[in-house]
Amino acid sequence: MFVTVRLFAGLREQAGVDRIAVELPEGASVADVLTAMGETAVGRLSPRQCVVAVNREYADLSERVHEADEIALVPPVSGGAAPVVRHVRLTDAPLDPAALIEMVRDPAAGGVVVFEGVTREVDELRYEAYAEMAEPRMREIAEEEAQRNGLCAVAVEHRTGPVALSDPSVVVAVSGPHRDEVFSGARAIIDRIKAEAPIWKQEVTEDGIRRVEGVLPPVKSPNP
Repeated sequence: MFVTVRLFAGLREQAGVDRIAVELPEGASVADVLTAMGETAVGRLSPRQCVVAVNREYADLSERVHEADEIALVPPVSGGAAPVVRHVRLTDAPLDPAALIEMVRDPAAGGVVVFEGVTREVDELRYEAYAEMAEPRMREIAEEEAQRNGLCAVAVEHRTGPVALSDPSVVVAVSGPHRDEVFSGARAIIDRIKAEAPIWKQEVTEDGIRRVEGVLPPVKSPNP
C-alpha cells in the first residue's frame, strides 16, 4: 500500500516538499514508516529524531497504519524537549533490545543501561497481562523514575504469551548523564514493574505447568 506522509519544519526543508509518498506492506506499523523514510529525500530517521502522528494523534511505534490514514512526521517542537519516556509496549512478539537502546540514545546522555529479564531454568514461561491497565502503569512508573533519577530517555517492552528459555521477557533501556543515575533508574523501573504492573506468569516444564506465586501490588492510600 502507499501512504502519504506530511512533513514539517526542518524535515520539509530537507526534502524540499511538504508531502511524500512511501510504499509499505499491509499491516505496517509506525516503526515501518520511519524505516521507509530512509529510501526518500528525508533520509533515515530514528524515534529520537521525531515522532509520528496518525490521524492527528501522536502514535506509538507499534501502532498500525492504513492507506487512508493522515500521517505526519513531527520533529522537536519549539518550547520543549523531546519526551523522556519514548516507548512503552506490551507485545506478544519477540523483543529487540538493540532497538530500545537506539530509542534512548541522546546527545545529553553519558551512559546507557539496558536490562533484559530472560527465561531461566525452565523450558518456557507464559505471561498473561491485564493489558489495558498494565501498559499505562508501566508508562507511569517509567515517567516517575525518569524524573526521580534525572534520566534523559526511557524505553520499556514486556512480553505476553510464551517466552522460551533464554529469550527476554522484559527489556528496560535508559540513558542519563552519569552512570549512577542510569543504573539506579533502570533498577527502580524493573523492580516496580515486577511489583506493580498486573502481569502474571506460569512455568512450563516437562512435569507440567506451574503458576508462579507473586505479591499483591501496593494500593494508594485515599486522600485525607
